[in-house]
Amino acid sequence: MASSTKAEKTPDNVANMATTDHALARGKTDLIGLFGPQNQMSALIRTPRGSIKRVEIGETLSIGRIVAIDDKGIMVSKNGHNRRLTLPAS
Repeated sequence: MASSTKAEKTPDNVANMATTDHALARGKTDLIGLFGPQNQMSALIRTPRGSIKRVEIGETLSIGRIVAIDDKGIMVSKNGHNRRLTLPAS
């Protein structure tokens, strides 16, 4: 059944707080969200092609294997080097 609720325009102050220009660079993998219980967190990433993917520890991406996810971001390991992806600064 269709909803009869009419969508309203987002107030400018809300849109401004929720929007950061150029927060994500094109052509690279970016972390865009973290969620789940502390001991079993998942993450949302944006791939270099722009698609959104939910990932968990143990999955392999083009940038490496996800070895940890916590409230600070995700740790990725590739060729013996570790790096952390964090959420974009607000």
